[in-house]
Amino acid sequence: MDEVKASGRRRYRSPLREDAARRTRRAIVAAASDLFVARGYAGTSLAAIADAAGVARPTVFAAYGSKAALLRQVLDQALAGDDEPVPVASRPWFAPVWEARTPAGVLDAYATVCALIGERAAAVFETVRRAADGAPEAAELWASLQQNRLAGARMVIEHVRRVGDLRPGLQVEQAVDVLWIWNDPAHHAALVDERGWAPEDFREWLSGRMRESLLPAGPAAA
Repeated sequence: MDEVKASGRRRYRSPLREDAARRTRRAIVAAASDLFVARGYAGTSLAAIADAAGVARPTVFAAYGSKAALLRQVLDQALAGDDEPVPVASRPWFAPVWEARTPAGVLDAYATVCALIGERAAAVFETVRRAADGAPEAAELWASLQQNRLAGARMVIEHVRRVGDLRPGLQVEQAVDVLWIWNDPAHHAALVDERGWAPEDFREWLSGRMRESLLPAGPAAA
């Protein structure tokens, strides 16, 4: 009570106002994603994003602060599928990777994850990659993205080793690098988006490549 008297007013939170703000942020991110992919990072202005989202430019700035921060948010949501602050590796759709109890099961589940991320995020990945050539802030984001992919590959390889063995002669760091190659959404962009593969065919192909390159041949990989 003393705190209320000292401040002169009680802090009030309006669920309706918070929900409206959340919808506005989501509209901004959706508009930014469409424009970044269609026009590129350099070719997209905050004013254009505001127009596409149906809000004022100061609203975009107040929500995200800069175009670079907005690009990061677009990427984060493409990876995760929503705007909840939950790491990718802790998402329910990632859980089958951790629940698998054979090396082949781990990699098959991880191939499913990579296919899902590729479907959602391949176009945004390519947008960031292209932007990195001319914008330092995008280059920083791209470098961070590569490190995050590497860290993800390392966690999965560690789990593979907990439940079984890698291919004989394959060093752990080599295995991490190989899986880092395979978890690149560019594979989805090339085979599904450009060449028209069915998503399930791509998932099965990716799972096969992961298992062939990382696990022992024959029943030991199961």
